[in-house]
Amino acid sequence: MANLLELYLKLVGLVLVGFILGRKLPHTVPTRVGQGLFWVGVPISIIAFLRKADLSGQIWIAPVIAHLAVFLGAFLAWWAMKGQAYLTKNIHHKSTQGSLLLAAMVGNTGYLGFPITLALLGQEYFAWALFYDMLGSLFGAYGFGIVLASHFGGNIRNYGQITQSIVVNPALWSFPLGLLFRQVTLPVVFEYSLEILGWIVVSLTLVLIGMRLSRLNSWHRLPEAAISLTIKMLIVPLVIGSTLSLWGVTGKAAQVILLQMAMPPAFATLIIAETFNLDRDLAVTSLAVGCILLLVTIPIWLWLF
Repeated sequence: MANLLELYLKLVGLVLVGFILGRKLPHTVPTRVGQGLFWVGVPISIIAFLRKADLSGQIWIAPVIAHLAVFLGAFLAWWAMKGQAYLTKNIHHKSTQGSLLLAAMVGNTGYLGFPITLALLGQEYFAWALFYDMLGSLFGAYGFGIVLASHFGGNIRNYGQITQSIVVNPALWSFPLGLLFRQVTLPVVFEYSLEILGWIVVSLTLVLIGMRLSRLNSWHRLPEAAISLTIKMLIVPLVIGSTLSLWGVTGKAAQVILLQMAMPPAFATLIIAETFNLDRDLAVTSLAVGCILLLVTIPIWLWLF
């Protein structure tokens, strides 16, 4: 309970700071902060926290479950669109269907999932969150997600750019580098400094989320967003979470997987929606409402599992 309260104070506080700064500072600042975190900050934090992460056990299960969650989310969203035609006329537009599918599939397992895992469950279980994100969510978004986006949006001119963004992603390269760097013994002062840098990056990612949320002015498409969020943040975690013990995943490792599955839609869904001409209003609404809903769902999942 104390850890959860501390998390909420930091989570809400840092996001609120970012929200205020995002309203006051020039539009270029969030972009610059995001670029700095993308190229330098996040790779450093991955290397730092991997040093104390426990890589024993069935950690390879994490990306398998991540892909299962992606496909289950996509299937349930497709079923909702096809079988619940009475919900809204807008859902019949292909661009809206594409955004609905994306929001139901891929969660913010990096910028939100990492700090939440670290705050609630510690560095020991960070590798579970990292494997889930790097080998699961990343390819779910920029692999299967792009295939769907190109079908529902029709804009396929940017395949090369998207492929390049995966290949040159420094976070992806820092993953194996961090695994190798675990074998290197560092002086205590350097070890401590690396850990401090990692926590600074975590704080900045939360501030960046606040900055980006301050730029989201659209709250339309609530009925459609409710469909995606119900699937992404409630049904998929409940269904797959109830089977984790069958996979041999229990205790805090199971909580990490569950929390990663229950993250709100990733900012990547908005990037893909804009790239492939999908319903941007639905993507924006799903992101904003999902971040608010997360504050309610975290204690529920920790209590249930």
